[in-house]
Amino acid sequence: MSQPIRVLVADDSAIMRKLLKDLLESDPDIKVVATAKNGAEAVEIASSQNIDVITMDIEMPKMDGLTALQHIMGKKPTPTIMISAMDKRNADIVMKSLDHGAVDFISKTSGSLSFDIEKIGHDIINKVRVASEVNVKKISRPRIVRPLIYTRKKVYGKSKIIAIGASTGGPKALLEVLSLLPRDIPAGIIITQHMPEGFTKSFAERLNWQSSVEVKEAEHGDRIIPGLALVAPGDYHMEVVNGRIALNKKPKVNSIRPSVDVMMTSAANIHGKNVIGVLLTGMGADGAKGMKDIKGNGGQTIAQNKESCVVFGMPKEAIALGGVDKVVPLSEIASVILKFLEGRSD
Repeated sequence: MSQPIRVLVADDSAIMRKLLKDLLESDPDIKVVATAKNGAEAVEIASSQNIDVITMDIEMPKMDGLTALQHIMGKKPTPTIMISAMDKRNADIVMKSLDHGAVDFISKTSGSLSFDIEKIGHDIINKVRVASEVNVKKISRPRIVRPLIYTRKKVYGKSKIIAIGASTGGPKALLEVLSLLPRDIPAGIIITQHMPEGFTKSFAERLNWQSSVEVKEAEHGDRIIPGLALVAPGDYHMEVVNGRIALNKKPKVNSIRPSVDVMMTSAANIHGKNVIGVLLTGMGADGAKGMKDIKGNGGQTIAQNKESCVVFGMPKEAIALGGVDKVVPLSEIASVILKFLEGRSD
């Protein structure tokens, strides 16, 4: 029998510590071996014990979760999932925590004391399982780079659409890709990053000031125009309808909303060969069918390779389904996008 996943739960509420411990240990493969009531205790335990995954509350006395995360990543890097109440301030802190090495985050269902946390129990257990397999060495800070240069200034035919999907590890991967794309890129960009409602606006804002292209959270009716990246809002599917964004709350696809498949397939069905699909790091299979639909309609597709992924689930499934033209490291994705836009396939 394999060893259980050893988890440290850090939360200032004794009730939440107990709820999370009971929830996680309902899975026989997970064992909560320690708890901490503040960030300082979490740092001490993580440094001295053999911990596989940490769940880290953001708001704690003595030392908050973000500060504790920074200490842990500096001393003994450990896969960490941030736990946050859903408001604008905490959404901004969550985005910073992803910059500083957190693997993922969980949004509390009902504020700081979420007695109904079991509603998202399956999601929490899944994220802990995935985090336990992550190589934290791959969760480095995004490189600060200068944008690439687009050499073919004249665009022939219809404008292109770049459809990008990502999940676990996606925020940093997306930043690396977008920061390399030039401001004058002759294509509109649509992005589905698995992220709950209330966090995508802060995520889009951070991408906007860290990237050369303009980035915003998508709104119903937004036009897809060159040089603009539109991020699907949390809990809304984002479809492409005649060059514009259509948001809806149709049933979840692949157990998630927004779904990468929904976005990519809608773009492929209308814009055919003018779509470039990009699938980045993430768990599960969302995006595999969408990539195949893009390729089947004459578009081109790129998947992030295993070596540079935090989690190789989504790209792996797309490759297995036969929906990928190019498999390249994260650092090369932007240059391949530009080659496709310039009409090159080398």
